[in-house]
Amino acid sequence: MSAKISRSRYALGLSIRVLAIITIVIVAFGVYLGILIYGENSLTVLSQLKQSERNLLREAKRLKSENQRLQKESFELKQLATWEE
Repeated sequence: MSAKISRSRYALGLSIRVLAIITIVIVAFGVYLGILIYGENSLTVLSQLKQSERNLLREAKRLKSENQRLQKESFELKQLATWEE
């Protein structure tokens, strides 16, 4: 009888306690990976922020170029106005 009890306390050569600890560790690691990939500070958020940064840098470059053009136009109009006086 004690051999039967002894066998039921072990599965795959490991005790039930060890199997429970391994299961808890695996589940905790899975939750950690889920948070890492899909959480508030996740890889997907990082990717979205990098794309947003690229878009903002592109927009800033476009606006600088437009600003230069408008400043040149303004300067030319001021020069024209002083010539007419």
